[in-house]
Amino acid sequence: MNAVPHSYVSRLLPLRLPRVCVAVTGSDGTEMVEKAEALVRDNTFLEFRLDYLSRPALALPKIKRFTEYHPHMVVIGTCRRVVNEGRFRGSIASQLDMLAKASAAGCQLVDMELQSALRCKPQQLQRLRARAALILSYHDYRATRKLEATLEKMVAIPADFYKIVTTATTLYDNVVMMKFLEKQSDKYSLIGLCMGEQGIISRVLGVRAGSVFTFAALSPDEKTAPGQVTAQELRSTYRIEQVDAATRVYGVAGDPVTHSLSPSIMNAALRRENVNGVYVALHAKTLKDLLACVRDIPIHGLSITMPYKEAVLRYLDNMDSHTTKIGACNTVVRAQDGKLYGFNTDASGVIRPLEQRITIESAKILVLGAGGAARAAVFGLKERGAEVYILNRSMAPARKLAHRARARTIKRADLKKLTFDVIINATPVGMGNTRESPLNENDIQARYVFDMIYDPPETRLMKLAKTRGAEVIPGIEMFVHQAARQFEIWTGKPAPWDDMLRVVTVALQERVAAKNGSKNKTM
Repeated sequence: MNAVPHSYVSRLLPLRLPRVCVAVTGSDGTEMVEKAEALVRDNTFLEFRLDYLSRPALALPKIKRFTEYHPHMVVIGTCRRVVNEGRFRGSIASQLDMLAKASAAGCQLVDMELQSALRCKPQQLQRLRARAALILSYHDYRATRKLEATLEKMVAIPADFYKIVTTATTLYDNVVMMKFLEKQSDKYSLIGLCMGEQGIISRVLGVRAGSVFTFAALSPDEKTAPGQVTAQELRSTYRIEQVDAATRVYGVAGDPVTHSLSPSIMNAALRRENVNGVYVALHAKTLKDLLACVRDIPIHGLSITMPYKEAVLRYLDNMDSHTTKIGACNTVVRAQDGKLYGFNTDASGVIRPLEQRITIESAKILVLGAGGAARAAVFGLKERGAEVYILNRSMAPARKLAHRARARTIKRADLKKLTFDVIINATPVGMGNTRESPLNENDIQARYVFDMIYDPPETRLMKLAKTRGAEVIPGIEMFVHQAARQFEIWTGKPAPWDDMLRVVTVALQERVAAKNGSKNKTM
């Protein structure tokens, strides 16, 4: 490891830097420091992005007052040049001058990219390091590649921290980054992570692999890099401060998974039951990429979503009879020997909410759809003695499912003649909007209408059902109950169902509020 001569790092390193550094931007120095003031209670580690300011020098007196008033804060000064994807338009000499002034204003660390450092004289960097700890950084905005060669080039320049940030184009790029950190972090003080939506795992698990810290955004609208997660999310959802070598990794895998509420709900359950685990979103563009990632991280449990629920079956070492019958898997357990076992908890998501309201045996239930969700519902209900009818837009899949499950099919025209105890929507019609419904108001003749869609919280079908006098069961209950069963399979502990429901209800309310807010802005 490089010799570290100056006092800043000798003070910083033994104290162990906080794991999360929040990047702070602003339209001017006043706004930037005001944002920093609002952060100090919960965050002791900040990065001032001076390059985001049109006149960064004007912010330095304000930063100086801030650091003097908050001596416990650790602050990085960054002034990245335009040629390196920053916003500072000055020369390298101007950049050096700005970083020196930032350190004089109380920034204990300064960040300079490799490309600028290579064009500086050694004594210039030495003078900068005499004032503050130097983070030598390198960003690859296209891929994750040549990490060892890049580090070799970087360590030729004396610095206190070496930061390598790449872009994840596959999930496996995160594995590459983490293996690199595990191998090299004993020799150098490294900061390593992958940008982009597929790189989110590295932002959570990189510190487990050896990254000194990771970067976070102040809010979803103030990201300073693609895929950056907010500080609140890293702390409250992912509990990054507790992540260690013994932390078990779980995840939701699909394409896409950006808007999945599973990380919120599952991490809440892990926290409530004191399980040393973290649950992350895995945006898998191919199943091959996902399975390579599962083997090498290693991941203990997976929630499988579209489009992989059926395709994953052939990669499982074993599965329960229910999963075989349904022909789809939404839950994978990775055993200690690396074998993968499949389950389907979608049926639990249907059965448990109904059991709280009716006796399922002999109940007359209509299932809309014939896909994976419908199959789980039909087989689960038949196992409990329900009289099941299937209505699907195309008759062939409905007849096939009815034959296998010993259920009945009906046509749309028959709806007005029949009444049901429950109608279950297992189609995607109405997902993400309040305009569409799989049924018209006059088609609904049932005591209960159960919509498996949970976003939006109240679908058009649910509104129509209420108009017809039916009681509605929201999709949020299905989502929580199937997730609760997954939690029980993975951990062997009872799921904190009430906590999980509360968390997902709040998350959905926030999502609706955010959508309404953005609509109002455009009006």
